[in-house]
Amino acid sequence: MSSNKYSLLALDKIINKSRVHLYKPIQIAEILYHYRKGDKIDLNDVESYRNISKKWRDDVSRRLVGRVSTSSQKFQDNIFEENAMPPKLLKKLAIVNRENGGKIEKYIYEKLKERLSMVADAKEYIISSGINKFNINEFLAQFKEKPGLRRSIDKAYEITVYALFNTLVRVLKVEMGLSINNLDKGVLNDFEKFVNLVLGLSKNKPSIKISARIFRVGATNAADRGLDMWANFGSAIQVKHLDLTEELAEEVTENVNADRIILVCAEADADIIKKVASSINGKNKIKGIITFSDLDNWYRLCFSKKYKNKMGSILLTDLQNEFDFEFPSSTQINPFMKERDY
Repeated sequence: MSSNKYSLLALDKIINKSRVHLYKPIQIAEILYHYRKGDKIDLNDVESYRNISKKWRDDVSRRLVGRVSTSSQKFQDNIFEENAMPPKLLKKLAIVNRENGGKIEKYIYEKLKERLSMVADAKEYIISSGINKFNINEFLAQFKEKPGLRRSIDKAYEITVYALFNTLVRVLKVEMGLSINNLDKGVLNDFEKFVNLVLGLSKNKPSIKISARIFRVGATNAADRGLDMWANFGSAIQVKHLDLTEELAEEVTENVNADRIILVCAEADADIIKKVASSINGKNKIKGIITFSDLDNWYRLCFSKKYKNKMGSILLTDLQNEFDFEFPSSTQINPFMKERDY
């Protein structure tokens, strides 16, 4: 097989392994583009383009998908390792690309266009189904059945969980009390700034009621193995789109730094639940297990005749907001490709 074929296969492998936003393929495309346009980079020397190519990538991805990569530097830099796109293969791509007027750049951005179209279809399902037709199984099928979205199935699960939990907390109008039980005037005076800023209290107002809230930790991070959500009432929530195993529970226990963990997973049999509930290697941090069956049931209830007007519309709005945050689509891909004359 020719070296050019190896280069193209390596590129396809990176594209197929990428999440929706194709950060790494975009980075490759921008290196090829700037080399074709005559920028002074030495394709044999990774350090001549390692950092500048991240800026090129971010400039384009910010325009096309509304965000930039938040993965660790180590994860971002492994694009140039031997099992991805090392300099020898990148150079072959760059030469073919230049000889063919940016053909490989165009190929990469056509792939991005395909992904964005799939994202638009998934969003359209949320909008068009409405409170009368929305079904969580049909929504998740958008990610399960389309190869271009399958790599992001974990985030699809995460936003469905967050939207539901956030809706229930708001509809129930959950409140919590926070109070200072030791009204030591000396401590309150000496640490007044801490009491005011961190606790939101004061010596004149030593107790308050606050609304319960659930927060997502952030947007997609391909290297993230930690916390997905946390609640200001003490729970940490980890979402896994896999069936529960002892190994999975152990991983969650080791990687989430919290005393009260709620684990959301695909399914779990009774024996595993019993083992996890009692202890995982002596650690009793997982306080509850919610399965997809529970989520499916709760979603059906929210959109049932009984609750759809009270909860369904709120849930659908929350889901759409989280979808837009996690999977921002763009109207800029066609103008961008026209500007580049692809």
